[in-house]
Amino acid sequence: MAPTEANLGVPIFPGAQFIASYDAGRGQRYYIFGSAATFIDLVAYYRTVLKQKGELVYEVPATHEFDVGKYREETMAFPPGVTIKDFQSDISQGYPNPKPGGQPARFPTIIQIVPVTER
Repeated sequence: MAPTEANLGVPIFPGAQFIASYDAGRGQRYYIFGSAATFIDLVAYYRTVLKQKGELVYEVPATHEFDVGKYREETMAFPPGVTIKDFQSDISQGYPNPKPGGQPARFPTIIQIVPVTER
């Protein structure tokens, strides 16, 4: 079942499709969404809704991170945040849509959300 913005503590980009969630350890999960929007559009959206600049952590593939909560090293595996990753390049047409026949067939951009938790 797809998580909600209320569960995650951050907005989900309009039209983004829930792909999967994974155990991050220490009772945390992270959630992966695919988007047909461009990396630039997603970064601009999250800059606006989170009211912060975030940080470009890799240029190739372009990866931008936004911290959204307090990281407690003793109780968390990952800091709460939103990470945007550009999956389109000269060698990749995008992240494959895991839903058979799903549209788009490949997502040019992926959103990873580590929810804000009170721990």
